[in-house]
Amino acid sequence: MEPSPLTQVSRPDTFQPKIVRLYETLFREDEEDDELSEGFWEEFFLLRPDTFRLKQVLDDVSADELLHLQERSQQLFLRATARIRHGRGPSDEAALDTLIAFFHTALSKRYTNPSSDIISIVAGLDNADVAMSDFVASLDFAIRSGRTSSVKLRAIQTALSIVAGAYQTGLISYFTHRDLFPSLMKYVQDCKNPAEALPACYLLGLLVNYNKFEFQNPYRFRLDDFVNDSIIQKIITCFGGTCLLLRDKYVAVQDDMPEGWTLSTTLSYIGLGALAGSRPSSPVPAPEEAKSILASLPGPEAGVLLFIYDFANANKLVCFNLVTLAPEKEGNTPPLSSFLSLTSYLFQHAHRSHRSTLYTYITLFILQILVEDPVLLKRLCSEESKISVRQCRQRPPFLPFIKGDRIAGSVILDLMVDGINHNLRRKLDTNFYILCIGIVLRILSYLSKSKTRIVFHWSELWRSLLAFFRFLTTYASDIKSIPKSSQMIESLVNLLAFALSNGESFFPDSAAYDDFIYKLVETGDMLVKFRDTFRLSASSAAGSINTLIGVSSHYYALLEGKKLSPREVSKVIKLGYDTLSIEAGEGLDRWDRFREADHKTLLKKITRVVVEDTRSLVD
Repeated sequence: MEPSPLTQVSRPDTFQPKIVRLYETLFREDEEDDELSEGFWEEFFLLRPDTFRLKQVLDDVSADELLHLQERSQQLFLRATARIRHGRGPSDEAALDTLIAFFHTALSKRYTNPSSDIISIVAGLDNADVAMSDFVASLDFAIRSGRTSSVKLRAIQTALSIVAGAYQTGLISYFTHRDLFPSLMKYVQDCKNPAEALPACYLLGLLVNYNKFEFQNPYRFRLDDFVNDSIIQKIITCFGGTCLLLRDKYVAVQDDMPEGWTLSTTLSYIGLGALAGSRPSSPVPAPEEAKSILASLPGPEAGVLLFIYDFANANKLVCFNLVTLAPEKEGNTPPLSSFLSLTSYLFQHAHRSHRSTLYTYITLFILQILVEDPVLLKRLCSEESKISVRQCRQRPPFLPFIKGDRIAGSVILDLMVDGINHNLRRKLDTNFYILCIGIVLRILSYLSKSKTRIVFHWSELWRSLLAFFRFLTTYASDIKSIPKSSQMIESLVNLLAFALSNGESFFPDSAAYDDFIYKLVETGDMLVKFRDTFRLSASSAAGSINTLIGVSSHYYALLEGKKLSPREVSKVIKLGYDTLSIEAGEGLDRWDRFREADHKTLLKKITRVVVEDTRSLVD
């Protein structure tokens, strides 16, 4: 029998997908022919993309090598744009997936001249105007009229990838020349689930903030004029759900909910715990691991806070819906409750990273915008605003745990107390404290003028503010050198003087006012030391600090040397009203409205953080 002319080839251990070979061909430097055939590109966009392997191939190509291969990358960009524009499946979806992976990897490399090098790799310096205009128009078409919801979403993710990767280059200006706002709003309107609106909101947040202090950003004007209530409500619902998602990541590290009286705990209490069964538990991370996880929070979805801030700052209808919108289903959490809950967790963990601190600022900006609107503040301080908010209890000192619905204004006051208590550092963030004190002042000013009395643990507010006095006095040498420390100190003194002068108009009863006065008496010596340490006698807060010291001294003289019961102390305080003289300072509740320009540097830093988080979100 003659031997077979065929030779047996050993079976390879693994098969390489055809698309991976095409990736390697595309980005291989030893190819002589720069122009790839039509057949190559037809096959390239018909095969299912393997974005993981594409990123691997690109990771192996250095920035300089990619610049040398710019004709290939430009061909990829132009060919993919054509597939998106034609809108035929599956090529359009393959093109979008490929560009997402390409932008994510190629634009994150370190280039010698980032702006010009990125433009060269993507579109070419000579052809950038035509290529980018066509690309943005194609994305606009895909977002508005894509074949499927998946194509529309991928088009937004593609835009996010290039906007985040090329944010410091001129390429982003093409997104301001072509207005994507109508298409993005249509996408939001068409979303069956409000959570699907997140990428569109994220993209708008980046586009609104692109060079907004350097030129008139067209997306900002779009936010000003937008009045479609149903779309705004869908955006606010999406925002509320995102806040819950972000908050729950903190809870997953440390469940801080106090144990309530459930059937399980009741049975355990009377010795029948076995009948209740065991509670499902998630693994609790070790302390060091927990610190590391908490330092990495909030998740990248927090970037949507920037868009909500811009929308709220530009459009009162957004503020109204954030304050009043009810949950989609009965039993769900209202968006305002979700936002306040996330803010509570951010405040307690703001110190863990610069990134976390910046996101905390955004929540403060939103709160300041809300409480500066008299109509909204009236709502926030009324019975209509009652909501249940889970507040962070992951670090002492703890505020009293209150179960059930509360007036939203009292929750906001709690947040400010938590912010003051949990961010005390020698290198104090004075801007943070100025904002917290300002929000408290705005609320107290409204309560005083409207004679509105809300249920609130006022003693916790005074305890925190007076403890802040002690802290500042103890670390005065460190505090004095910090920018804006004088402004912060004057705001703090004026706030307490205002509360003392006007407390009778908003305290729920005389006992609350008596408690405030007694706390001032207890800290009398410290107030004098505080005045002298920061030389307040020669400042604009001289009248305020002297009022506080005067009241403290007046009652100290009445109580000195006497061993009295709490009831007797209260009686002495009431009798002391007859001989007490409080000089009501003018303008103690004066405050300036929120001006974005005052926070220009902070907002630019926040935008840079959101750009970085965009890459994580899309990846």
